[in-house]
This record gives sequence, structure tokens and C-alpha cells, in this order.
Amino acid sequence: MMQGLRIPVSLSTLLLLLLMMSCCVWADEASAGRTVRSESGPVQVQVTLTPAEPVIGDEITLLVSVTSAADVEVLMPEFGEALDRYTILDFVPRQTVAADGGTINEQRYTLQPWQSGNQMIPPILVEFVDRRPGQQEAPDDLDAYEILTDRIDFTVQSVMPAGAAAEMRPPLGVLEPQADADAAWSALQWVLFILLAAVALAAVFVSSRRLRRRVIRINAWQRARRQLDRLLQQADPSTPDQVAEFFVAISRIVRRYLEDRFGLRAPDLTTEEFLELAASAHNLSREHQELLQDFLRQADLVKFAGISASSTEVQRSSQLALRFLDETRENAPLVEQQEEDESASERGEVQEATHV
Repeated sequence: MMQGLRIPVSLSTLLLLLLMMSCCVWADEASAGRTVRSESGPVQVQVTLTPAEPVIGDEITLLVSVTSAADVEVLMPEFGEALDRYTILDFVPRQTVAADGGTINEQRYTLQPWQSGNQMIPPILVEFVDRRPGQQEAPDDLDAYEILTDRIDFTVQSVMPAGAAAEMRPPLGVLEPQADADAAWSALQWVLFILLAAVALAAVFVSSRRLRRRVIRINAWQRARRQLDRLLQQADPSTPDQVAEFFVAISRIVRRYLEDRFGLRAPDLTTEEFLELAASAHNLSREHQELLQDFLRQADLVKFAGISASSTEVQRSSQLALRFLDETRENAPLVEQQEEDESASERGEVQEATHV
């Protein structure tokens, strides 16, 4: 019968292990974030700030996550709403569709505080419209339901050591005025500074004249086709993020062309609402409506549902966009556009475009 092994542990080793465990616990508590949660009916809002105790100069992350049931339309806060007291370094919105039809909308901000001391994230307003069968879409006196989160209080730590004097003093005392012998050299330095400033201003003026932009009038189809051709030449989406960026860009080109071509003004409408408005546009045939519907819904699946598109599907969407532009180019109106005034040859091309 084997006897258990006995491992001798000295007192110093035991103290070292306890110290390491306490340091790990302290590190976890310092890196933990602050979270507030709010809920109203079918919508839950969670706002998380990490780290909980940043040091001045650190970047902090604010995550606004809204979970909603199916057939509930969520209106997320506008970009930078209530965050003007911080420098916004990055902003990443994201929407995920769950298997049960519900959605998870996220807004991730990377912020940087301007000063140390007590800080706060103000309450954040989230709105939603309940379109579930048998439910009231919004209160009688409002356009949507509202959820206002609690504010998040936190402290930005200073980098100054404890006990440091608030007043800054020179270590070698007050400097004496320079001798009169240095007056001529100081005057020469000022003359050189003024000359360099004049040369820099002249260079900025010349550069601004070369890069100045002017407004021209160009055919709506020609502008959209140039933008689409440039996108197809430069883009070679191979990763899911590149594919999503490609569909965002190509759908923006087609939407803007529709606005210019048929006088639609609906930049904030959903795809379904935009298709209903496009169906009422003059000179847009049933075939073109179906073509547009097929293209926009394919783009939405990639942009919002997170569905990965193959190279064949990317090529098919590109061909749908090209076909829609080319088949509706007749009688396309002229629109205003800013263009860099770089060469006489480009000016001749612009003048020709105004007569297309």
C-alpha cells in the first residue's frame, strides 16, 4: 500500500504564495468595469465602462448593448450623444440577429478623458417601437418608448506621486536676464523666424490653390458609374470585414444614385421603407424594382445579419448594381459635385460631362 507524498513547505514560500494570490485578486478588481442595466418590456439595455479606475492618459471603453425581442425596432443613440466631455478615439456599431428573431445592437466607444478626478458617463437614452402583434407600438403621446439608463460615476487617477507639491518650481532657481551682448543675436533669431514663417505661409497658400475644390454639374448616372467602377477596381474583399465594408460602400452608391435619379430623399429609411418609396418613383419599372430589391436585401444580409458572402455572391451583387445603373441611365438629371481642380485635361472632361 503506497503512502501519500509529503511535500515540505517553508513559511517564506507560503507567504510568497499568499502575496501572489492577493496581487492577482487586486489586478482583477482593478481591471473590472462598471455596469448599469435597465429594462422596459421586451428591451434590455446594458452600459459597461472599462477599466473601472483608469489613469489619466488611458483609453477607456464604453459599450452600449441593447437586446430586443423579435418585431421590436430599436432606435440607438446618435453618435457621440452625451459624450462631448471626452475625446472619442474610435466608434464601432454592430447589430446581430438571434435565432429567435431578436436583435442585439451594440455601440462600442473608445474614449479618453481630458483631466483626472471624479468623472461620469451621463444617462443614455434608448428608444424603441413595439411592432409585435397585439402590442401598442408606442405611448399615446410619444412616437416611441424610452429607456434612460443610470449614470456611471468613476474616478480618473492622476499620475502625480502622492505628496508631490502642486506648485512647480525650477530646480536651479530663477534665471537671470540675458546680458546685453546677446541682444543682437536675439534680434537675428527673430528675423530668421519671421522669414521662415513667411515662406511657410507662401507654401500653404500655393498648396491650397492647387487643392482647392470647385462645384461642377455632372450627370447622376456618370457620377455613380465612376464611383462604382473605382470601387470594383480597388476592392478585393477576402475577409468578412472587407466583404462587409464592400457591401456598405456599394449599397451607398446605389442609394445615392436613386436619390439623384428619381428625386428620393430618404437617407434614414430602412431597406423595406426605402423599397416602398422607390416603388412609387416615376419611370421605375416592376423589373427594376425587383432588381433593386434583390440587390439591397443581399447587402443587408452581409451588413447587418453577419452572413458571409462568397466571391461569387460579391460578383453577382456587383453585376446587379451595374445592370441597375446602366438600365436606368436614360434621362438621368445633372447634379452638383465638388471636384479637385488639378489639370486642364480634367476640366475638359468635366465640361463634357455636363452635356451628357
